[in-house]
Amino acid sequence: MAQLLLALLCGGYAVGAGLGWGSPEIALVMGDFGLAAAGALAAVSCYHYARTHRSRERPAWLLFAFSSLMGACGNTVWGWYEVVLGREVPQPSVADFAFLCFAPPAIVGLLVLAKRPVTRAGWVCLALDSWLIGGSLLTLSWSLALAHAAQTAQDGAPGSVPRAALSLAYPLLDIALVSMVLVLHFRRSPGNRSAVNTAIAALALTVLSDALFTSPLLRANYQSGQLLDAGWFAGSLLLAYAPWGARRLGYGQEGSGPPRGPRPVSRPLTGSLPALTPYLAAAVCTLGILYNVDGRKIDRMVVFTGCTVVLALVIRQGIMLLDNIALTQELAQKENHFRSLVQGSSDVIMIAAPTGTLRYVSPAAAGVYGRDAEELVGTQLADLIHPDDLGGVVHEVRRFLAAPPAEEPTTRIECRFKSGSGEWLNVESTVNRHQGGLILNSRDVTERVRLQAQLQHSAEHDPLTDLPNRALFTRRVRQALTGRRAGDHSTAVLFIDLDGFKAVNDTIGHQAGDELLVEAARRLHDSVRAGDTAARLGGDEFAALILGDGSRDRSARAHQVHEIADRLRTTLSQPYRISGHEVRVAASIGVAFADPGITPSDLMRNADLAMYRAKAGGKDRVELYAPQMQAEVVRRAELAGRLRTALHEGEFALLHQPVVCLATGEITAVSAQARWRSAQGILFTPAEFLRVAEQNEGAAAPDHPAGAAGRTAELGRWLLEEAVEQAADRRHAGHDVPVAVRMTAQRLLDLGVPTAAAGGGVPLGSVEALLSRHGVPSGALVLELALCDPRVPFDDLERRLTALRRLGVRIALDGFGSGYAAISALRRLPVDLLKLDRGLVEGVVESARLHKITAGLLRIANDLGMQSVADGVDLPEQVLALRAMGCTHGQGMAFSGPLDEYRLRRALARSTFPVPGGAAQPALAGGSLGGSMAIHRGSNNETPVPPT
Repeated sequence: MAQLLLALLCGGYAVGAGLGWGSPEIALVMGDFGLAAAGALAAVSCYHYARTHRSRERPAWLLFAFSSLMGACGNTVWGWYEVVLGREVPQPSVADFAFLCFAPPAIVGLLVLAKRPVTRAGWVCLALDSWLIGGSLLTLSWSLALAHAAQTAQDGAPGSVPRAALSLAYPLLDIALVSMVLVLHFRRSPGNRSAVNTAIAALALTVLSDALFTSPLLRANYQSGQLLDAGWFAGSLLLAYAPWGARRLGYGQEGSGPPRGPRPVSRPLTGSLPALTPYLAAAVCTLGILYNVDGRKIDRMVVFTGCTVVLALVIRQGIMLLDNIALTQELAQKENHFRSLVQGSSDVIMIAAPTGTLRYVSPAAAGVYGRDAEELVGTQLADLIHPDDLGGVVHEVRRFLAAPPAEEPTTRIECRFKSGSGEWLNVESTVNRHQGGLILNSRDVTERVRLQAQLQHSAEHDPLTDLPNRALFTRRVRQALTGRRAGDHSTAVLFIDLDGFKAVNDTIGHQAGDELLVEAARRLHDSVRAGDTAARLGGDEFAALILGDGSRDRSARAHQVHEIADRLRTTLSQPYRISGHEVRVAASIGVAFADPGITPSDLMRNADLAMYRAKAGGKDRVELYAPQMQAEVVRRAELAGRLRTALHEGEFALLHQPVVCLATGEITAVSAQARWRSAQGILFTPAEFLRVAEQNEGAAAPDHPAGAAGRTAELGRWLLEEAVEQAADRRHAGHDVPVAVRMTAQRLLDLGVPTAAAGGGVPLGSVEALLSRHGVPSGALVLELALCDPRVPFDDLERRLTALRRLGVRIALDGFGSGYAAISALRRLPVDLLKLDRGLVEGVVESARLHKITAGLLRIANDLGMQSVADGVDLPEQVLALRAMGCTHGQGMAFSGPLDEYRLRRALARSTFPVPGGAAQPALAGGSLGGSMAIHRGSNNETPVPPT
């Protein structure tokens, strides 16, 4: 918008001046005061810009403001004489003084804007270039007009000398100003380029108008308001616009530079003009001399000026010659330096023409590629690149060459290069532009790529078996459930666990166990299809991903996958030859299918649940996932949560069931049993809660919720502490009867481990600590040992039971006749009492076979000198049968159910229960249990006993 307004003003002034402004009076006003207004506008504009913008060019704009002010003053004085006074301007006048003061500040301002030389020789060259231009113009001007003016002033009348001096001063100052304009054009500073160019154009237009004005032909007919004034007017307006136009473009402020982007390519003619300037100036000077000697007497001024110009040219050329020699030497040194760097570099440097032909290859190619550099020169770059990588390389190179060099000076390419031996090397190249082609700085990164691939493989594969690990298996499951296979619901995941693997580690060592895992992994890998995935998840757990075949028949696909799983089970269950031993393990396999919308984690969880269901169902079998498995897990989690809530809120109560001598009916002990108190105040037998507790504390199945084992341990600890505390209260009340507490073998071992809080001695929650804290003699406690975990070490258990027995604690073997390792326990453990499982008691009257089994077990107890207790004696007939077989004690509904503390003390006060058939002498020797009891399951019937 500002440029358009500037053009309209200048064009309007030129049109008005060309048409004579309509009247002589208006022409005088526009020719004098119009030029004065334009000069004043330029002065105010440059001064205001210099005051508001502090930069390196600030002094130049102040000088331009002063120069424009002098021009405005001169035109004002001129208008005062012509317009106000109505007479001609005297020669000389104040206006001439003002006009003469226009050029010097402008010259100095141009020097400030010029690019400052950095060396002394540069300053000398700047002065010489200025004189070459100025002297040449002076020679020509002197020959054409100035010599005549000087001769006229010398021969003229008095008063003509000042006028002649003025006529000489104007062109001489214009010549100096023109010289600086030309020098500045070729040496202008790169910063604020738009403002400098506009200022140069403004001063050049002013000098051109001055040159035309000083011409005798035009000066004789000049009047104010003519077309010549349009040049001065336009020059002033351009100078007023110069600083603000640069600011409007956005890079005239201090600290800013030209706009970013690719620099325009210099034209050859424009680049050669600075070098041709001295010769052009000499040519102008020669023209002036030739014009002067053509049939005239040689002017000494011309000869002197011409000689000085020639001398300046000689000195200038000498300086240029010295600079060229120095630059040539420096260039040679740099070339040698860079040549040594290129030839000594371990990287291969190649220069490729725009056609892709290699024009240069550094000697390092022999060591990197195994091919001589001379052999590679002239070959096509595409012939060296692997065909699979060529398309990507070409695409990247084209994109790089199309990008602006300022935004992306280099790029990086990785591909495979063909070596002299025919192998493909991984090469990383940094690519730069070079005369339309490319410079490639390449290095061999084959070892790095191999190391990265090895690290990637190690991160995704099991280090022992080299099968995919859990992370890679999970990713492949995710890939199978997405993409084009997302709708294929016949994909299946198999979870495999080796049954009996721990026994291999325990018997023949961990090294043999590792060999077995490697062999099992090999069998698994060889058994799956090529597109399927076999993986090791950790320990003795493996997995397989069986990709679907797109079948929509779910039953047929399930049958097919079940056959695959059963074949894997058979293969993995074959004997292994490990370290000279024949080892056998079984495989439990769980199978889960990719149902619609299932996630990888849910699919793997389902297969895991099915695998543990296979283990729970007898091991060495295949189990398909069913939704009720997850429901069972949720139910157990809810039960575990309710168990914790009941413990923390005190909802559990302790009942005791009397243990009665079958011969006399005397109460010889009480068995502690936990009950849950409902919100209605009724106590129920929490059989489901206790079963969850036993499973978590004993077998600790992995599909149970995390933290359940800790909660069941808390229940066992509460039961033991509460039983001992209540036994102490009963002893103080005069009821000295032993209490039996049921405890798992693993829990008993955990209670015997010394802790840091106990100073490495007896643990605070141990049996010994509880008896000591409550003042209960050790003989008043019977521990009913439940052997439900085959992994419990018998050696540790034997040492623990021996230590307790030395203190007087009696040990009972609970559930005798069922469960794990009954005979081994009798052989190795210090047991005082055998407690028959209620499964042997329930059918002892009806079943002759069961009668003989129970009698045999009681005979074993009699032969070992142990007492016996029958659990679940609910009928009088059972009492008679057991007593006849030699059973000494029993507990059950035939005598009493579990009692609260109040009813228990009433029963203890009576001390006996009626015995069916009357009192009789026991068939087996043995008196009272004397404190021999333990916790047991007891009756599962509800006992509506009011809360105590």
